[in-house]
Amino acid sequence: MSIKDLFSDEKVNTGRQMELDIAKGLSIIFMVFINFLILVGDFNHSISFIYNTLFADVLGGPCPAPIFMFCMGVGIVYSRHSQWDTMIKRGCILYLTGILVNLFEYVLPYFTSGSLLGRWDLYHTHGGLIFFFCGVLIFAGLSFVLIGILKKFELSNKWLIIIALAMSLIGSLLRCVDFGTPVLNIFIGYFIGTNTEYTAFPLFNWFIFPISGLIWGQYFIRVKNKAQFFKYWPIFIILVIIYFGLSPTLLGKELFSGRGVLYYYMTTLDAILCIIYIHGVMGLCYYLAKYLPDRINKVFSTLSSNINRIYIGQSFFIPLTIIGLAYIFKDILFTDLTCAIFSILILIVSTACAILSKKLRTG
Repeated sequence: MSIKDLFSDEKVNTGRQMELDIAKGLSIIFMVFINFLILVGDFNHSISFIYNTLFADVLGGPCPAPIFMFCMGVGIVYSRHSQWDTMIKRGCILYLTGILVNLFEYVLPYFTSGSLLGRWDLYHTHGGLIFFFCGVLIFAGLSFVLIGILKKFELSNKWLIIIALAMSLIGSLLRCVDFGTPVLNIFIGYFIGTNTEYTAFPLFNWFIFPISGLIWGQYFIRVKNKAQFFKYWPIFIILVIIYFGLSPTLLGKELFSGRGVLYYYMTTLDAILCIIYIHGVMGLCYYLAKYLPDRINKVFSTLSSNINRIYIGQSFFIPLTIIGLAYIFKDILFTDLTCAIFSILILIVSTACAILSKKLRTG
């Protein structure tokens, strides 16, 4: 089958696509596990090499954040509300939501750990500037605003690719620039990587993911034969893993740890390889959807449709759970089993809260 025969002129794959739901569901699951694992690092812990490698070095890097951002772009293709002004409004809401998440993830834990544990060193508020820390949702907000502006000018895919690549290259060249004051590092950190104390997902380095998802989605929705479209998915995954495994000077372990400057401020080449990897993961999810029981697929659909709310919930529950356990059980030792159990519990509770809040909103 030729490339031309693979795609229809009309939209074929409309409605919910199970492979997308599984990919998004996996991304939020891995996000909970890696975030819990990162935070217990400041407490008494004994995490095995296998557990740390699995959730920090393999599943914690290329899966959660890149897939989350890639699927943002795909979602625009499937959305009935993708007008440029709607995108900008949605971006502003996500930006404000990101500030709320920073309250849950940094400010409340700062006062809680200080009051209960006497550990005022665990979290930093930077004089209140931490509210504006550029996390995943603030990045998402900035991305939607920028996509809305680009849609206003009706730019072609060619220009979207050029802009995303140019931004990525600039972000690659200007990472780790210290502007001398926290205020500048925070707000310039929205665009380039200044310091990981102030920004995690600068727009210039990560905008390539939602744009690639947007363009990929325009083709995916017209695919006539998904099996052919995902035919070489194992190769996409294996080659990228081998490449990063053999290139420690380029990105190495930090890609798969989801931590460190090299990960958060990844270069253009790093990002392109992650996008290749994501296509492979989508292929894997396509085949998983065919063989998983319906009830499991429904779970993934629930996770996918509530992903933002679950992310907000886990940002609240993870730090306060860890601090609470350290306060109640004093010298508690966080092990593989402890981390796994509480990661699962937090995922369940966050999902339940997300579903409840959605029902209350729709009324």
